[in-house]
Amino acid sequence: MALQDRYDISGIALADDTYTVIQGVFRNKYKAVDAAGQTVLRGKQELFKLKEKFPFVDGDGTEVFTVTASGIIDIAGDYVLSDAATDEPVVILDNDFSLLQDTWTIRDPDTREALAEIDSRGAGVTLARNLLPFGELIPHKYEITDPQGGHVGSIDGQFTLLKDTYEVTIDDASRVPKEPILAAAMVIDAIQGN
Repeated sequence: MALQDRYDISGIALADDTYTVIQGVFRNKYKAVDAAGQTVLRGKQELFKLKEKFPFVDGDGTEVFTVTASGIIDIAGDYVLSDAATDEPVVILDNDFSLLQDTWTIRDPDTREALAEIDSRGAGVTLARNLLPFGELIPHKYEITDPQGGHVGSIDGQFTLLKDTYEVTIDDASRVPKEPILAAAMVIDAIQGN
């Protein structure tokens, strides 16, 4: 079974290799647009929940998947991405937060095998983001790799005062599922308090 089939999400097929993720102005609400400027995915963090929850819809507003925290209000933990049509887990977004390195691992929900890793680039930048006043204004920059450490893509934050914007590039989608990477770009921003 091909990787794309094994981690397929009903109702959404991402064909591009580059997406722009844009945060809403007032709360943790996001949209992803493709190279043609069409909205392909929207997600938002539900407020006032004991377990953080992010429902995602396609460009037409149909729910396609949900990301839910395994624990209660935890910035370092597991987030389960479940297909909305089947309610089955597709992948786990595993957050290993530290002051020097932000690491997210996309894992198989059954075997917990690593499918991809998303690492912040530069301990100095990560430290500054976490400790300096207004450090959250420093844009995220992440490297996406496969389990063997091979380059897959990047998540590059753009400097803005009102809303965060990210360019998500997947140079080699043969080794990783695109939907969890695009979802992770939104969830990372929301979880890490930007």
